[in-house]
Parts: sequence; structure tokens; C-alpha cells
Amino acid sequence: MDGDRLVRTTRMHTRSAEWDAASKVIKRSMQLTAEINKLSFDDAAKVRELFSELTGRTVDDTFTLIPPFYSAYGRDLRVGRKVFINQCCTIYDMSGVDIGDEVMIGPNVNIITSGHALRPSERRAYVEAKPIVIEEGVWIAAAVTIIGGVTIGENSVIAAGSVVTKDVPANSLAAGVPARVIRSLEEGCEP
Repeated sequence: MDGDRLVRTTRMHTRSAEWDAASKVIKRSMQLTAEINKLSFDDAAKVRELFSELTGRTVDDTFTLIPPFYSAYGRDLRVGRKVFINQCCTIYDMSGVDIGDEVMIGPNVNIITSGHALRPSERRAYVEAKPIVIEEGVWIAAAVTIIGGVTIGENSVIAAGSVVTKDVPANSLAAGVPARVIRSLEEGCEP
């Protein structure tokens, strides 16, 4: 991963020049993901080419993505080496998603950096986004949702169906809604 991205929270008003510019990026992302979704697992080189175009960075030849895949931004998404993303995943990266080396992401996973205000009067006024960091060696099982502002520590496992709303320390198994640490995965620790 590049490591050059500043960790930040983005609050973008929906009636601004900044939002108009973001809307253009979102439309472009939707077009590129539609192209990716026309491909099959056997079109791995073309998937990598289009994914590189989506993110604006060349992904490693060890990167694997099984379509369909959905993204609403793309430009703030970084993936490391030997990353595997299974089918039907959604990554909304408006404030940044960094995925470390050797990360495995199961099917139907949602990685969502953005959200709306709770107050009805503000709900359509702005979008707020917080970055997500998934460190090296993480396994995210099927149907997990990860909410903006969290870091998942290296070598951790997020159990199927979990909703991650807070940081997960390295070498941990987290599960539930909301996800909580169930046990350590440190070598030599009792299961």
C-alpha cells in the first residue's frame, strides 16, 4: 500500500461544488464497475485492468476479484498484494479504504465509509465519511459489514454476518452485531 493517504473524516455538503465533483467520480465508478460486472472469473487480467482504472493505481498481478463488485467512488481505494475479494462485495471508499497484503474478503461483504446524519432535517444536506483500514493478513468472512472510522488489526478474523463498528485489535477473532472480540488468535494461545 502507498501509505501516502492522510487519515481523515470527510463531510461533504450535497449542494456544493465539492459534491458536484464527487458526483462525477461516482458516475465514472458506476460505469467502470458495470464493465467489471460483465466479466467472469476467467477474465482475471481484464478485471485487474479495469479495477486499476477504477482506483487510479495499478493493482498487483496477485490481486483477485470475482465479479460482481460494486463501488461508489473508487479513487480512494487501495489494495495490497495477494488480496482476494469474493463476489457481490460493495466498497464505498469516499474517505478512503486501505486493504493490506494477503487480505481475504468473503462474498457479500459491505465496506462502507459514508453515511448520513440522523436528524431528518440534515439527512439529505451532507454525506459524512470516515476511512477504513484493513491491515495485512485479515480474513473477512461472508456477509460482514464494516462501518467507516474503524481499523481491523493484522491477522484478525471477522466472523460471518458481523457488523464492525469499532476497531478490532491485531490477532483477534471478532463476531456479532455489533462485532466484539471473542478471543485472541495469537500463536500459542488456547482456542
